[in-house]
Amino acid sequence: MSQKINVDIVSDIACPWCFVGKKHFEKALEMLPEYEITVHWKPFQLDPTIPTEGLDYKDYIEGKFGSISRFDGMFEHLKNVGKKAGIEFNTMNRIPNTLRFHNLLHVASEEGFANELKEALFEAYFEKSMNLTDDGTIVALMSKFGWDEPKTLEVMHSLEISKMVKQEIHNAQKLGISGVPYFIINNKYGISGAQPTEVFVNSIRGIGAEMSKMEAASCSMDDPNC
Repeated sequence: MSQKINVDIVSDIACPWCFVGKKHFEKALEMLPEYEITVHWKPFQLDPTIPTEGLDYKDYIEGKFGSISRFDGMFEHLKNVGKKAGIEFNTMNRIPNTLRFHNLLHVASEEGFANELKEALFEAYFEKSMNLTDDGTIVALMSKFGWDEPKTLEVMHSLEISKMVKQEIHNAQKLGISGVPYFIINNKYGISGAQPTEVFVNSIRGIGAEMSKMEAASCSMDDPNC
């Protein structure tokens, strides 16, 4: 019987290392068929101060790193790492406020396609350089998942859903999470960053072995030795 393992992944759409971490983690899952692993995506905002209309990419980079040239070296490293993970990073269009994407993911989790949507949003932002501050762009993306325009706009701009998302982000911060991606395994073990695939594989196997030991040391109602 497969061991059941739950993984909560705290991440933000505007985080390139979250995209890399997703790819590494998914490769690890392919190497762990002996486990029944359930994944839940949890929200985080690296910069909640970005306005709803977003910011110009160049202006944002210059404001954060001082100059485009200073960022170029880091971006080149990211592109090389991404290529090995199967990602083709391109220059972004506009920098969006990601709260409304977390709204979409919140409902997508309830409907069972959060992982697919997460991938689509990462691809749209980092590989296709799509303008994710444009409502029409998001409506077109969500239509591929069977959502019509009224539903997409309602979920994106829902104050009620945003309130729940912000509470989840607050809960993550209370756990001491200040950077993403962050992987929480069985509500007990934490793995920070876009770790190599083998780190995820070894960690989950180690946790699985610990679970087996705990199960072996437990008692059941019909156990004559207890």
